[in-house]
Amino acid sequence: MKPAPFAYLRPATLEEALAALAGQQGAKVLAGGQSLVPLLSMRLAAPSTLVDINALPDLSHVAVSDDGVRIGALARHAEVLASREAAERQPLLAMALSHVAHATIRNRGTTVGSLVHADAAAEMPMVLRLLEGSVDVASVRGRRTIPAAELFAGPLESTLAQDEIAVEACFPALAPGAGVAFQEIARRHGDYALVGVAAHVETDGGEVTRARVGFVSVSDVPVVVDVTDSLDDPASAALAELEPADDIHATAAYRAHLVKVLTPRVLADAVHHARDRKKS
Repeated sequence: MKPAPFAYLRPATLEEALAALAGQQGAKVLAGGQSLVPLLSMRLAAPSTLVDINALPDLSHVAVSDDGVRIGALARHAEVLASREAAERQPLLAMALSHVAHATIRNRGTTVGSLVHADAAAEMPMVLRLLEGSVDVASVRGRRTIPAAELFAGPLESTLAQDEIAVEACFPALAPGAGVAFQEIARRHGDYALVGVAAHVETDGGEVTRARVGFVSVSDVPVVVDVTDSLDDPASAALAELEPADDIHATAAYRAHLVKVLTPRVLADAVHHARDRKKS
């Protein structure tokens, strides 16, 4: 199937891009296109105009500081995954990105684009929520920062306005005494996960003081569950807040089973990671 007809713009500056979005009702932003183009081809999306932001300067950065990792709107998954500095500052980025699709898609797809696409079957939206990161967005009205907890409105729906462009995402650094871990089950490596689980723990003197677990492909939005008070049975605590669903890939019962298996395993890995970091 071919896409419905649309106009195409390739602005040279962010200001031009924002003006184009503000002036075109039903316009969509094109960055990596690994999610949008298939939707166009299946006519599940029919924008009036595509605003291609790939010519915009200063949006391809992967900037690492003591505070964390800031990723520009045009930074490709592969570029973020290849950054040793980013992996050292926030190890969960590399852990999760190594499971994102296949190399060809990682070479073109953008991390920020994945976030605002808001697919609960994708790894990076959950990672942003688990790490309590944020996304900076711009429009002709100015700039604002959206915390991860406020970014995901529903299935494939973010809280960005139609005329806003996500220009940067911030993933906080992994604090001393903290640890992370990630695992997912897929039919083939690179396919969408049947279930993915990530954990973030904070420790003090070897004891866990805070534990949170995030889930991929379980509910229709990225879900993070605090299991600090349920370390003896974190899976049951998680399932009380999750809504596994049937689809063509797996039954709800099978997804619930994977949650039961993976949650304590990944949580234990995160605790080990925290303790190993303290030794080194």
